[in-house]
Amino acid sequence: MPSPVLLRSVTETLKKHASLKNSILISIKSLSYLSNVKKNQDCRISFSRIVPNKRCISTKPLASTIASIPIGSESTRSTVIQLLNNISTKREVEQYLKYFTSVSQQQFAVIKVGGAIISDNLKELASCLAFLYHVGLYPIILHGTGPQVNSRLEAKGIEPDYIDGIRITDDNTMSVVRECFLEQNLKLVTALEQLGVRARPITSGVFNANYLDKDKYKLVGDITGVTKDPIEASIKAGALPILTSLAETPSGQMLNVNADVAASELARVFEPLKIVYLNEKGGIINGDTKEKVSMINLDEEYDELMKQQWVKYGTKLKIKQIKELLDFLPRSSSVAIIDVHDLQRELFTDSGAGTMIRRGYKLSKKTKLSEFSSIEVLRDVLEKDQDIIEGKESAAMYMTKLQNSDFKIISDEPMNAVAIVTSSNSVVPKLDKFICDKTSWLNNVTDNIFNTLNKEFTQLHWIVNEDDTNIAWHFARSEGSYLKNGKILFWYGIKDLETVSKLISDFTKSTISSTSYGGQSSGVFGTGRSNRFYSTRTAPKVDGTNNQPRNVGIIGARGYTGRNIVSLINGHPYLEISHVSSRELKGKKLEGYTKADITYDNLTIDDIKSLEANHKIDLWIMALPNKVSEPFIQAINEVPNSKSKIVDLSADHRFVSQDQWAYGLPELNDRVIISTAKRISNPGCYATGSQVVIAPLKEYIDGLPTIFGVSGYSGAGTKPSPKNNPEFLDNNLIPYALTNHIHEKEISTHLGTEVAFIPHVGQWFQGITLTVSIPIKKGSLTNEKAAEIYRTFYKDEQLVYVKDDVPLVKDIAQTHGIMVGGFKVNDAHDRIVVVATIDNLLKGAATQCLQNINLALGYGEYSGIPNDKILKE
Repeated sequence: MPSPVLLRSVTETLKKHASLKNSILISIKSLSYLSNVKKNQDCRISFSRIVPNKRCISTKPLASTIASIPIGSESTRSTVIQLLNNISTKREVEQYLKYFTSVSQQQFAVIKVGGAIISDNLKELASCLAFLYHVGLYPIILHGTGPQVNSRLEAKGIEPDYIDGIRITDDNTMSVVRECFLEQNLKLVTALEQLGVRARPITSGVFNANYLDKDKYKLVGDITGVTKDPIEASIKAGALPILTSLAETPSGQMLNVNADVAASELARVFEPLKIVYLNEKGGIINGDTKEKVSMINLDEEYDELMKQQWVKYGTKLKIKQIKELLDFLPRSSSVAIIDVHDLQRELFTDSGAGTMIRRGYKLSKKTKLSEFSSIEVLRDVLEKDQDIIEGKESAAMYMTKLQNSDFKIISDEPMNAVAIVTSSNSVVPKLDKFICDKTSWLNNVTDNIFNTLNKEFTQLHWIVNEDDTNIAWHFARSEGSYLKNGKILFWYGIKDLETVSKLISDFTKSTISSTSYGGQSSGVFGTGRSNRFYSTRTAPKVDGTNNQPRNVGIIGARGYTGRNIVSLINGHPYLEISHVSSRELKGKKLEGYTKADITYDNLTIDDIKSLEANHKIDLWIMALPNKVSEPFIQAINEVPNSKSKIVDLSADHRFVSQDQWAYGLPELNDRVIISTAKRISNPGCYATGSQVVIAPLKEYIDGLPTIFGVSGYSGAGTKPSPKNNPEFLDNNLIPYALTNHIHEKEISTHLGTEVAFIPHVGQWFQGITLTVSIPIKKGSLTNEKAAEIYRTFYKDEQLVYVKDDVPLVKDIAQTHGIMVGGFKVNDAHDRIVVVATIDNLLKGAATQCLQNINLALGYGEYSGIPNDKILKE
């Protein structure tokens, strides 16, 4: 067996470098003829088709990693380098990792090798198979021997005889067939073993068969079954199984079987990710154009393809057989017809070196919203769009815009890949949205969509963020591009300079208006500064309209925040915990809660649906990590006449429009929106403190505010790590996520002002300090004026305390508010520094959750918050 250390090394190396961006070779042409374009460092233009650098994962940054692989074998390092050289993009790295970890070894690939390959390309074939073996993948190899049989028969003066393309196999021919199979099998096994590969010849005992037509074809078999045991035993023993396509009848008579047919039967049994046919042509050749067909999506193209004049005889039969095979395999399976030299690259990359055939999906085209079975189908898709996630527009707004314009929506059947093209507001149709999930990218459904766009639109343009992970894909499909302020304009089909000039001019104006100030975007948002996400502020709702008890259900209450929520509910005059769910703590008593004897459950989806259907819970608290709560929320939403409300403490819904999830920061958001919402997203701790600091000075800001934050180690959660290890933190300060932290995005999104955020972990347990440097309009503020602005802004807020001097962490720990102070304008009068402290577990999480619960259920906003722990002047 290949060394487990090697397998880990390959996989970890890929994981480590999966984040490398594609290196793009950009061809820049002169801009002198474009009157509305200036040449500068912020813009680039190309009129030639861009080709990604195929060596985008350089061996240089990998050198130290490869050199340190603890195998002590040069062939190991060679294998890693060979793998990385064959995988050219981040997407292909991800695809390798997905393949490597998602299937059993025998389900990776069935490879059918033509007899001519063994004769002419044995060295290349053995090298490719050895490579797969050394990275821990065990394809099932089945080979033919047609050319060798013909040659041997001719030497004996016997003319090969065929009917309907099937070799008539009499006794004499059968002896030659068996001879040749054994020779070629041994030849391949020997070549593999010389490369350090364990290979096992399996020349019989796999295929069970009856006579296909004994009178007509003689000793030719029709496969009735496949015995898996010899193959599985070979793989279990760490050897590649090398099969012939000889079969046996129940009585033991040996029969000849077409190798393509045998490979198909193997695929039906093992259901591999890939079925590979190696042949000397390297794919299916279009008889009209004489070019290789790179991709066939059967569901979309089969009927039309079979009508083509050049699709006849053997080609027609092969495509028909492949369709019959793939119709019953998982949709993730595909067939590749390739040259042996492209084997390893094709297995990992869908490189298109030969002909790739898969089921794909039929594509639908819609030009009216009424053509959707339900408008919710389109809404679900739009809610995955980044602009809508970030709140730059709502799904409802966008659908209204579509209804009043000319558009075409092209998508696959499950709506996992959707292209929306609009034609109303531009000289050239615009690919306005291209929304595809990760599976669609990995399985190249995106290519199918884009090929259809090419057929539907002779000209098209679209805009992509410069840091898009699939940027190489966009370059490869465009005929021109232009970069400005972190965005790239792409187009194809445009031949006249006047149209290009107009497109670039409009694009340049739109990028300038979308950035917050001069210069390149920081990259927090690819589309520049976003609009404020929440509405106008309203006064606290000190008095409630409800004095009836309400039941709360908590999912995931095992962490620090969950414990504090339980403690606050325990002291609340009306709230009662009805159910609390934690897989790890199932059966244990809920500590810190004295109103009733509650034990942890491990609530299933069905349990939650039952509780919701019977109206047992008035409000659910999702106290789960990011990307975990969605199945539970979906279960609640699916219950007819669902009445409960939800407060989500994760970041999953902080970027959803207010009509779906209210952003629960009462000091800055409209409390009426929070009160009437069924779904509330609880803000992050750093984000709460930072927004409270910056919001009063928004009209004075003239640049990029920078937030230096340090949290106690409780902010790193309960899962052991260096960031919550007191011994490691002793006399230490740990910076982390220095750019693009999710709180940076959250603060910028909801304030409508882009910020830079630098988080750290300190050696204390509880509490956050934030030092915020804010560029201001020169001469607009003094220390005293700033302090007065804050006091006026927060005069009615019981949980915001404004002081003149610098607030300290030790004063905020275990209290329920935010301290703001230390106002200091610099000597140049163009920058102010403000300091804030907040308890990350309370006002940064649990207390704010209780504020939102109180507003949602009609209680006084501060009900249940201990008075002696509320900051007061």
